Amino acid sequence: MNSFEKYHEAVAFIESFSNISIRKNTDRNKKDPSFFLERTRYFLKLIGDPGKDIRYIHVTGTAGKGTVSTMTQNMLVASGKRTGLFTSPYVTTTIEKIRVDDLYIAPAELVGLVEYLKPFIRKAEKGLYGAPSAFELFLAIALLYFEKQKCEWVVLEVGLGGRYDATNIIGHPIVTAITNVDYDHTEILGDTLREIATDKAGIIKPGSAFYTSEQRPAIQQIFKRICKEEKASFTAIPRQTDYSSYNRELVRAIGLHLKISEQSIEKGIQNTSLPCRFEVMQIKPLVILDGAHNRAKIRSTISNLKKLQFRKLWLIIAIADNKHDNRRILDDLLELPYETHLILTRVSKGERRSLHPTVLLPEVKKHAKKNISYEIIEDMRKALDQTLESAALNDLILVTGSFFLAGELRKKWVPEETVLKKRKMS
Repeated sequence: MNSFEKYHEAVAFIESFSNISIRKNTDRNKKDPSFFLERTRYFLKLIGDPGKDIRYIHVTGTAGKGTVSTMTQNMLVASGKRTGLFTSPYVTTTIEKIRVDDLYIAPAELVGLVEYLKPFIRKAEKGLYGAPSAFELFLAIALLYFEKQKCEWVVLEVGLGGRYDATNIIGHPIVTAITNVDYDHTEILGDTLREIATDKAGIIKPGSAFYTSEQRPAIQQIFKRICKEEKASFTAIPRQTDYSSYNRELVRAIGLHLKISEQSIEKGIQNTSLPCRFEVMQIKPLVILDGAHNRAKIRSTISNLKKLQFRKLWLIIAIADNKHDNRRILDDLLELPYETHLILTRVSKGERRSLHPTVLLPEVKKHAKKNISYEIIEDMRKALDQTLESAALNDLILVTGSFFLAGELRKKWVPEETVLKKRKMS
């Protein structure tokens, strides 16, 4: 078995502990989501509480949290600090979730840490909380790796929400940040913006410096109240003209608080280019991959789209089957004024599943205007290949609606093995 085969085997082992994994004490965890935090703490204690002496920056939000987290890590690295980054989801391959300075964790290193954890997992399975979820295990691997790499700082991106996310086991982050609040994961976080904001504000800890780019006064008031209760400072950045500016100014404010030089702040911001965030893969025809999967992200995508010139838009889309607001994601796209051909496709890989295109088709038929034609091509790779054959050189092909769809199709230009060898995205 070669090293990459061992890597894929290790990843498959961790991912077998589904993020909706079988849990002991089922009655309690349905009523009390703090059960999941207790489970994470218990497991981390089993393995020696890795990363307890590291300084943390904790980031959440409905849109932009991955960008802000990566910019912040790049800024700290530019200032000479050895800095780890934990993000989710990944684009092409699992090592992307864990990075120190400018390199992802080596595949062999991940394999070694998985082997190290196996006896602890077996012990946890027999205990009160049961086995950790896949996300919790990846967090444990990241913290072990960051400690081994002697990181001074770590930027932690929340997986989902805030208050009950596994990353919220950290006790004393130096900075906490919320990019914005919008409807996403309503089946877990709540049906109202107030509920979602309150859940995300659960990352605010005593004595931390809190920053947000959220502009709505009612939501800011929720953050201010919790900051006051936790004796944390509150800063909201001023109103900006576009989504990208909000991300940049949020990072800049964090950098100034940490007394990082202007030069390092700007270097960190300017050197950040994230995959599948309105990423250009080729020019003729223009192909852009964008993993926007909620309304806030789709609005940002449309904002960027309006800055481009093209003849016709080819829109390849899949929407995750755990999205209760999937039709709302489609709403804005169906309002686009361009001549558009919509290709409904699907993702089906483990837990990475999208709605079947036939579920979305009635909504498209009902709301599509005369400028929009549409078809179903279930195989996502076939959908891309056929679109590349059909599009004119001055057309735009946009892949969106699902981070996993964008990530899988990115492999056409940057194979997974390339990322594993270089430990970088390109």
